[in-house]
Amino acid sequence: MTRYETLPHSVPENVGMATARLARIAPVMQRWVDNGKIPGALTMIAREGSIVHFEKVGMQDVATAKPIEFDTIFRIYSMTKPITSVAVMMLYEEGHFQLNTPVSEFIPAFKDMKVYTEGGTDIVDAEREMTIKHLLTHTSGLIYGGDGEHPIHERYRNANFYGGGLADMAQALGNIPLAHHPGAFWSYGMSTDVLGYLIEVVSGMPFEEFLKTRILDPLGMRDTAFSVPVEKADRYATLYEPSEDGGIQVIEKAPVSSGPRSFFHSGGAGLLSTAEDYLRFCLMLLNEGEQDGVRLLGRKTVHFIRMNHIHEDFHPLDREGCGFGLGFSVVRDVAQTQTLASEGTFSWGGLASTTFWIDPVENLVAILMTQLIGDSPFLSQFKVLTYQALID
Repeated sequence: MTRYETLPHSVPENVGMATARLARIAPVMQRWVDNGKIPGALTMIAREGSIVHFEKVGMQDVATAKPIEFDTIFRIYSMTKPITSVAVMMLYEEGHFQLNTPVSEFIPAFKDMKVYTEGGTDIVDAEREMTIKHLLTHTSGLIYGGDGEHPIHERYRNANFYGGGLADMAQALGNIPLAHHPGAFWSYGMSTDVLGYLIEVVSGMPFEEFLKTRILDPLGMRDTAFSVPVEKADRYATLYEPSEDGGIQVIEKAPVSSGPRSFFHSGGAGLLSTAEDYLRFCLMLLNEGEQDGVRLLGRKTVHFIRMNHIHEDFHPLDREGCGFGLGFSVVRDVAQTQTLASEGTFSWGGLASTTFWIDPVENLVAILMTQLIGDSPFLSQFKVLTYQALID
């Protein structure tokens, strides 16, 4: 018996989904594989706590023709962020801080922050302290560096954020002016990486150890970590990107990696995981903080996490119709999203085209795993294919 078979399964019709309609998913994903656009994919859907769809197509490694397997280990990149955010909210529940607590109370490098003016022509004092909620909602003013000419991008490019430990990363970020005043805009960036270090400071244990002992082990997420041990190396998927000829090619040095099978302990992008492991995490949130008798969060805390916490004019990564909760995108207006969903659905994805969403209205979780850094239109297709299968 494989591990995923230890999770509840159900005949789709028993939980209001159609077997014939779910059967539409695999051929669509297979077309992407056959056209050379993705190496392979796992798709997983659970409703009312039971798996109703778990399919695999294509390859874990194209060159060796190694098929993707149900227990293949993927780089989940920014799907690390929800796990880190849950860890922060666990400490919040224990009374270590409030959401409006200044980050500088725990990380002095963020005291008296500076801010670039528009266009980067000048540097001024921050109008307000950066808070823990600013980090959770990506309104802190921290960004990801890019190729732009604004001086902040050059500072980010030159900083060696992943060359040392989390304390070194936080110190380096604290020395760079913010892209905007805390709370003024939504800017995707290294906010959750800083939360990883905050967890380390507040808990008094290494970030990796906190995740393992407080979240991963209790939920049975045995294949989720910042590295792949040698005995699991044959399950580790190869990473790809689009090639100039319209196909895909191998990425030799994965972003955020610190070795062939290991990653910087980034709260924003460092974890590796399997579809089954991540389902266990999602079911915990769908079940309002509890899974298999293990409670990580209180019911009201989960409700609070999945509320929109940003201004209605902010759209995370240009997702129309969506707001942002405490670590997750949140659907506010289904029609504006231009795809099938429910109001209140919360989700996120990763750099290598992995994604998940949790729909409390439909009591549904969906997960897609692949390993492609680049354009991924198949993610929205998978969403439509999931919802069209609902019949009750």
